[in-house]
Amino acid sequence: MLQAAEVKIQVLGLRDYPEMPDVLETGTTFAENALLKAEQISAFTGLPALADDSGLCVDALAGSPGIFSARWAGSHGDDQANLEKVLREINELDDPSLEAHFTCAVALVVPNENGSGNQVVLREGKIYGSLVMGPRGSNGFGYDPIFQPHGYMQTTAELPAEIKDQISHRGQALAKILPELTRLLVRQ
Repeated sequence: MLQAAEVKIQVLGLRDYPEMPDVLETGTTFAENALLKAEQISAFTGLPALADDSGLCVDALAGSPGIFSARWAGSHGDDQANLEKVLREINELDDPSLEAHFTCAVALVVPNENGSGNQVVLREGKIYGSLVMGPRGSNGFGYDPIFQPHGYMQTTAELPAEIKDQISHRGQALAKILPELTRLLVRQ
């Protein structure tokens, strides 16, 4: 996205900071967790930081797994167990709605050069769709094999990466924050 916008920013990742401590996601919203991560990473590195938090929100499960999407089944990052738990809980309901959406919050924290606090920008993206009751596709990760975006016959795991990137919650949030990132970080 930065290349397409011809933005010249050196991007560093957590691999560049192997000693970076884990950030505890103690927020109650995607935005709070994204901001916690960006603030702590910026404080640790002394550099601007961009972080996100995202997840699946299922109407019939009162918005769950929500902020707990990555650890819904107990272990962080067990995609298969998380997916199976969502399907199991939906199957236990009488005539459930299969409507769902993915949400992604992106936080940008830029330390002020004079030490007077940080500049903070938050943006959010959502993609709406419905669940399918059997996983389909091998592109993507997490809940992608059971999420079918509105207007598509494929799950997000069946869509080509370039289409998924265009419509995804993360892509939307990043597109919304890109102008602010450019304004705050690119020296004219």
